[in-house]
Amino acid sequence: MRIDNFFAELKRRNVYKVAVAYAIVGWLLVQIATQVFPFLEIPTWIVRLVIVLVAAGFPIALVIAWAFELTPEGIKRTEDVDPATSARQPRKYTWIFVVILGAALSVGLFFTGRYTGRTTTSAAGTELPAKS
Repeated sequence: MRIDNFFAELKRRNVYKVAVAYAIVGWLLVQIATQVFPFLEIPTWIVRLVIVLVAAGFPIALVIAWAFELTPEGIKRTEDVDPATSARQPRKYTWIFVVILGAALSVGLFFTGRYTGRTTTSAAGTELPAKS
């Protein structure tokens, strides 16, 4: 098998799309876990567990994307799907909405963490010590 045929097959089986979508959603889950879990007093080992599960799930998602294909009739094995019918025109601008949604959520989490952290440190800094 030639290497350009391999990359064309990756594209046909939507492995690239699954990789990008998984990376964005995984990054978003890790960001939510690191921002929200300390606020809810959830132990830090659970945040580490979320990171490990996201990292371990990435190759599994790629293998599933390689082996199966989503068709109008449902999920089928890639070998059972006709390549001519699966090469239909994909939606070209769907990824833009995914990126915009991910960026909006990450900016929201950034400012939430920034302003909630600042209010607690500023309140502690204004107290006068008992012996001044």
